[in-house]
Amino acid sequence: MDYKKIFENKEDQNVFIKTTVKPPIDGAAKAALNRKGNALFNSGDIEGARRIYLTTGYSDGLARIGDFYKSKGRLLDALRMYWVAPDHSKAEPIIMQLSALIQSMLKEGDYTNE
Repeated sequence: MDYKKIFENKEDQNVFIKTTVKPPIDGAAKAALNRKGNALFNSGDIEGARRIYLTTGYSDGLARIGDFYKSKGRLLDALRMYWVAPDHSKAEPIIMQLSALIQSMLKEGDYTNE
């Protein structure tokens, strides 16, 4: 798809278009980045590893980041990593837990309707 043609008349409208097409990374570069991400993860730089794994799409690394977030009680962050990985077998229990929480809140009327 030629994005330049589609948006050539929109330059004066201050629009921002986000595309989901990732730049291609050759196999050797991807492997090197994943190794760097693993080293960062093992040294405790979880956020640095996360950025690399998101860039390369390294599903095992993303799932490990999700496991880390889950162990710290950061369920929404864990869910995001599992979903991107994709590791739906790990995402589903969190979805069920959050669904139960929302259902409980709705039953108790524990919400504001502003």
